[in-house]
Amino acid sequence: MGQHIDIKVPDIGVVGGWLARPDGAPRGALVVVQEIFGVNAHMRSVADGYARDGFLALAPAFFDPVERGVELDYGEDGFRRGRELVGALGFDRALAIVDAAARFLRTSLDNAHGEASAAAAGPQRPRVGVVGFCWGGSVALLANTRHGLPAVSYYGARNVSFLDEPLRAPMMFHFGERDGSIPAPDIARHRDAYPAAAIHVYPAGHAFNRDVDPRAWEPASARLAHERTLQLFHDALH
Repeated sequence: MGQHIDIKVPDIGVVGGWLARPDGAPRGALVVVQEIFGVNAHMRSVADGYARDGFLALAPAFFDPVERGVELDYGEDGFRRGRELVGALGFDRALAIVDAAARFLRTSLDNAHGEASAAAAGPQRPRVGVVGFCWGGSVALLANTRHGLPAVSYYGARNVSFLDEPLRAPMMFHFGERDGSIPAPDIARHRDAYPAAAIHVYPAGHAFNRDVDPRAWEPASARLAHERTLQLFHDALH
């Protein structure tokens, strides 16, 4: 279902990614923002899953500007290296990659639907959304506040540094009530900052959507969060 591709990012260069296409005409497109472990087998499967849901899904390899082809596991070395790469990349370059990925997806949608121009959709029908996990959840929030893209943020612990930035599109947050990196007071800060956003808390810990990690995965919570995520994008991208 998916394939490796390259996209051009202004002022950065070529960045790889995993592009998953639905069987029929796309119902919209999603930029899938990785955890700190790169576009590994799990993130490719997440993109493939959104394609099965009918979306054109692109998971850019965000670490490529620092180190190409990063795929980390979930051991201590993976966590350590992932944090180093996140720090070396920075949010500004991450958002430039999101923007380039969104432009690529809009062009792909135009080609799929035979439309003349992505710009014809206008700001009311962006057709491209962003969903991100962990570090990627914070990138998703910033894609909303800085690029006006509908977004869903899964357990983005770094969100709290950016809660003074106003939302510019529909926004949803998913948190685990046992997630030590995002305690209840921080979740309350999200509610105070973004009263119009959909904010959901689950009987789970951090990374509850990571189905390849039995220490983290909470299938019931992951399933419900996914259903809610699909509903937001169904409403926002149609």
